[in-house]
Amino acid sequence: MSDDADRLFSHPMTRVQDFVFNEDVVRVFPDMIKRSVPGYPTIVENIGVLAARFAQPDTYLYDLGASLGAVTQAVRRHVKAEGCRVVALDNSKAMVERCQEYLKAQDSMFQELLPVEVVEADILEFPFQPASLVTMNFTLQFIDPERRGELLSRIRASLLPGGALVLSEKLRFDDDKEQALLNDLHLDFKRANGYSELEIAQKRAAIENVMKPDSLDQHRARLHDAGFSQVVPWFQCLNFASLIALP
Repeated sequence: MSDDADRLFSHPMTRVQDFVFNEDVVRVFPDMIKRSVPGYPTIVENIGVLAARFAQPDTYLYDLGASLGAVTQAVRRHVKAEGCRVVALDNSKAMVERCQEYLKAQDSMFQELLPVEVVEADILEFPFQPASLVTMNFTLQFIDPERRGELLSRIRASLLPGGALVLSEKLRFDDDKEQALLNDLHLDFKRANGYSELEIAQKRAAIENVMKPDSLDQHRARLHDAGFSQVVPWFQCLNFASLIALP
């Protein structure tokens, strides 16, 4: 179970294909996300801390768009409430298979962890059970914008009183100068982590039609429209942020 360095976009491409979470991406994903998303390790570990506050006994804890299960692992390390069950969902078969390997390795290292089920599923169609915690860590931005409100409404309907949704997303900014500055700083972050101009340009071309970020105001409005009573930003690094939404 080895992870490679992300060199997927290091060679010139005649035509850059849209980004997909296939086996090539899965193979380099830990390196890719660490070098592309500022603050990612901090977000992941502290979602585990947040989970320990909101998780209630005998409820489901959902990790939607679980990828390789980093959030699921953090949740399992921190949550001690009895009877909780973690469900990690992803629609990528390659991600699900590797996630299962990572979680099996975690089981061998720690005792008395929460049970977890890794499910290959479309979160837009999945029937949620009563839950005290739902996490979406850089997932909503890959959902059709026209269906984001519908999904959040279904999540809100499944959340128990006292529960929470933790939503992490890349942000866009309505102010052009703010957008330009934070975009440039994010590119500097990538350069500092060893990505070349070619890699940056080709990755941007691959992902621009797949990932559609929203502004913080859009997130707030959509969450309130879905029935959440309070939306609290708890983390931001450059143009990446994480929110707590309470029912």
